[in-house]
Amino acid sequence: MAASAVGVGRKAAAGPGPDWETIVVGAGVFGAWTAWHLRRRGQRVLLLDASGPANARASSGGESRMTRTIYGADDIYTRMAWESLEEWRWLSARSGLPILHAVGVLMFFGRREPFVEQSIEAHRRLKLRLEELGRPELRRRYPQVSWDGVEVGLFEPELGVLMARRAVQTLVEELVAAGGQYRLAAVVPPGDGATLDGVRTSAGETLRAERFVFACGPWLPKLFPSLLGARIFPTRQEEFFIAPASGDHRFSPPHLPGWADFNDGDIYYGFPDLESRGFKIAHDQHGARFDPDTGDRQPSAEGIQDVRAYLARRFPALGSQPMVESRVCQYENSSNGDLLIDRHPRWPNALLLGAGSGHGFKHGPAVGRYAADLLTGRLAKPEARFSLASKGEAQRREVH
Repeated sequence: MAASAVGVGRKAAAGPGPDWETIVVGAGVFGAWTAWHLRRRGQRVLLLDASGPANARASSGGESRMTRTIYGADDIYTRMAWESLEEWRWLSARSGLPILHAVGVLMFFGRREPFVEQSIEAHRRLKLRLEELGRPELRRRYPQVSWDGVEVGLFEPELGVLMARRAVQTLVEELVAAGGQYRLAAVVPPGDGATLDGVRTSAGETLRAERFVFACGPWLPKLFPSLLGARIFPTRQEEFFIAPASGDHRFSPPHLPGWADFNDGDIYYGFPDLESRGFKIAHDQHGARFDPDTGDRQPSAEGIQDVRAYLARRFPALGSQPMVESRVCQYENSSNGDLLIDRHPRWPNALLLGAGSGHGFKHGPAVGRYAADLLTGRLAKPEARFSLASKGEAQRREVH
């Protein structure tokens, strides 16, 4: 984002106290929404990022993310995704180009397993719209897909695709327009002091505030190595864009929604050809450990072969179509997939916010609101699943 688009915050006049009520470190989806909610409550907020909002190495960067409410028994995330939807609609309306493409989301399953029944029950209990589609109906609606081995699909007509980079950058612009401040600055690890009253940048400047939020995605373990180095696992993830044949509209909205093949928990997912960028496909399987600063971001031959084989089986008309784009990003996983939203164990004025675990982007507005409530004392009973204490040191994925 150009400096003129977000501005560089004007530092408040020096006084006896800190210059800001809250400094948020990390201008990804979690940090930007937290800063936004704090500013909406009248706080003096400074948002920092080392490389810019939704930059090319950030987990919030890149083209697109799915928003869905199908989560099986984990209806805490069903509620958060639904609660976030209205704010995504608001942000999309503020942007010159769409942020939310409400193309619908279809998740399909090889058998009617507990995840299906739990998702249906959660939607019924929360009074959310969800359509159950058997194989004959799937074939009627989407004949361009091979439905061999699929028993049932769940379709969410009001959900869809979020344009990730555009979303975060637009939100930072809104933050600055509302009186918040943004700076391009890299924060160094804060050390092990008894208290925290400021953060130091790589340029040697100390920025002081009453409270701090560290929403640094895959860089959280680098800022807090002894605390989070063994509890957050950045992994290498590859995604690909395929060009449908010229004149073939079957893989564009409204002929195809966002989709996810549950595949017994080994999920493949993707999006229709949005904004003429190509049909997106990715394998949700956790990749190798990855360093967001130095990791190789070239796609692997194995990754290409994997998605080609899947396309040939499920989307046969795309199996040999040209690959027009690829991207290597990263997840930052907790031990089981739950988010991390908790106070630092030594500094009660500091909040740790992260572990998006590959599914966190859609929850950004709800996460920001929750973090603001926790930081300002409005939240009476924090969610145990988001606590630091619940984060183990061995990966065992449970949230899909």
